[in-house]
Amino acid sequence: MNNSYEKQIAKLRDEIQNAEAIVIGAGAGLSTSAGFTYGGERFNKYFNDFAKEYGIRDMYSGGFYPFPNGETRWAWWARHIYFNRYIDAPKPVYKELLNLVRDKDYFVITTNVDHQFQKAGFDKKRLFYTQGDYGLFQSVNPALRKTYDNEEWVMKAMEAQGFVRDSEGVFQVPESVELKMCIPTELIPKCPDDNSDMTMNLRADDTFVEDDGWHRAADAYTDFLRNHEDLPVLYLELGVGANTPMIIKYPFWRMTMANAKATYACLNYGEAFAPGEIADRSICIDGDIGEILQAI
Repeated sequence: MNNSYEKQIAKLRDEIQNAEAIVIGAGAGLSTSAGFTYGGERFNKYFNDFAKEYGIRDMYSGGFYPFPNGETRWAWWARHIYFNRYIDAPKPVYKELLNLVRDKDYFVITTNVDHQFQKAGFDKKRLFYTQGDYGLFQSVNPALRKTYDNEEWVMKAMEAQGFVRDSEGVFQVPESVELKMCIPTELIPKCPDDNSDMTMNLRADDTFVEDDGWHRAADAYTDFLRNHEDLPVLYLELGVGANTPMIIKYPFWRMTMANAKATYACLNYGEAFAPGEIADRSICIDGDIGEILQAI
């Protein structure tokens, strides 16, 4: 560990301890650090059959694949949802983050859709999931501005493909039985209100449903920012990339510029930087987020 890295760690530790409020902005890099990788060993373990049959190389691209029918498409999504939403992250990065801010006045805004903040124990009233939730469906009918919990459906769809539960109730790939890459037609999800087709509650275009819960969280986030805008605030950005910088990164920069008492911190692997205007009030640490949090 070099001296500059150690100084940045120490500086961030002090800021966390002394800040009157902490606004956490989390992107995909945080979940990647927690072990929710979309390719490699995890993908091969749970989607090896889809990789062989369709040439899909990772979970992200599989979400856009033109599967031949609904039975196959929803089999894919059941696995995708389950292994990225209904299991605990392989590494305790989210819990380590909570341990650092548990006693602070904090709020979280995240583009992640894997529910790991709540699973780690973060206060639901202090979370704003801007881009949706793997645990929710929405209807393709634009008139229905509602979301629907999908946990019960996911469990049935996993069982239909041949996954088996271990002693702790977690689905695992069976050793001697070949998985099915489809679900029964009658298991294809339909809207309980009008029997229309369902889709994921993920922001992809203007059909994304911002339900009542989404708006309550958005209002709570706005109120938190307003109530702390002139106080010593730490804007802690974790694993935010360049795909949607207007949601977390750019607002964090602007709010830091506007508040002379604020500090901006960016933890990211290969993308830790800040604009020159706030360089003297910024902490940028290039590295694995989990390792950084452990060092703090």
